[in-house]
Order: sequence, then C-alpha cells, then structure tokens
Amino acid sequence: MQHHVQDTQKANAPRRGRPKKAGTERLETRERLVRCGIEFLTEQGYAQTGINDVLRKVGVPKGSFYHYFSSKDDFCRAVIDGYALYFAKKLDRWLLVETRAPLDRLRDFVEDGKRGLERFSYRRGCLIGNLGQELGATQDQFRTPLEAVFQDWQRRVQTCLQLAQDAGDISPDADCARLAAFFWIGWEGAILRAKLVQSSEPVDLFAETFFNTLPR
Repeated sequence: MQHHVQDTQKANAPRRGRPKKAGTERLETRERLVRCGIEFLTEQGYAQTGINDVLRKVGVPKGSFYHYFSSKDDFCRAVIDGYALYFAKKLDRWLLVETRAPLDRLRDFVEDGKRGLERFSYRRGCLIGNLGQELGATQDQFRTPLEAVFQDWQRRVQTCLQLAQDAGDISPDADCARLAAFFWIGWEGAILRAKLVQSSEPVDLFAETFFNTLPR
C-alpha cells in the first residue's frame, strides 16, 4: 500500500524541465523580438533595420517571423507600442514620486534622460522622435500612432505641471497643456542635437531655459 501511494505521488508531481505551453512560449518570443526591435530601430532607424538582423540576434528562424507579425510595418507598430508602454512607465516612475516637488520630478526625469544618452554613447535617443523624423512626412500609417504617443507623454507632463501650479510654483494663469506640448517639442529637439554633437549640453540648455521661463 505504501509503495502504491509513493508511486501515485511521483506520477502526480510536477516534472522538472516541463516544456512551457506553446502560447506562453509564443508570447515570450514575440516580446523578445519587440525588445530587440526597439534597440535596432532606435539606433538605426526604420530603413536601415533589417528583419534578418533582428531574427539573427534573437535566434528565431526567418520563416517564424510571420507567425508573430504580418509585415515589417506591423512589426514596427508593435515596436512603437512596446516603446510607448516602456516610456510611459519610466515617466510615471519619475513624475509620480510624491516625496518630490512636482517641478523637481520633471528635473529628475531630465537628468535620467541625460544619463541614458551618455550610457549609450548618444547612439539611441528617443525612438518615437527618431521615427517621427524618418517616417512622419512620408508614411501615413505611422503618423497617427506616433502622434498618439506624444499626446500621452504630454498629458503626463501636463498633470505634473498642474500639480506644480496647485503648489504655487507656477502661475495660476499658466496654460499647462501648452507648456507640456512645448516641453516635448523642445526635449525632442535637444535630444536630436545632443546626438549630433555627442554631448548633453543641448539638453542642459533646453532644461535651464524651460524651467527659468516658467511663469511664476
């Protein structure tokens, strides 16, 4: 009887190294492709990024690509969505810190952005800004999703500026929506110039000017 119980327990016990379910494995492969796509598209742009390069780095057979994406454009849209989600979380990580004054939260985000530029030797910058410059004027199918990402980022900065307004750090007459739009226009330009000159000085100049000219 004892042997019978032990045999039953062994049969029902989870097996080591049991293969993952196909759906889970498929999802993980897709996420790996998107993460790799973020890296390639941020550094090289849409035109210069070859699907074969992405597949080779991830270790996925070429024929498997179309199990996950219908085309390179479909892949690019997934990369945009993946980057937008990543960056929204990054913004929240800085802009929702209640122990910091609202304007200091925005300054902390700027400093983190500078560190990111330096860490990648000014090669990457902002994926959405890069693709906006490359595709915005010629590829209609990307214009709307790229602008939607900028609008989302602007709303997050607008909320932060409104908190600063509530705290008395910005004039009650200030238009926080316009200030947030101006922040992203200036930020993207500063990132582009920083990549060009291989220095964070354009970001410093933009940030100093933005914060010093906020209506008090």
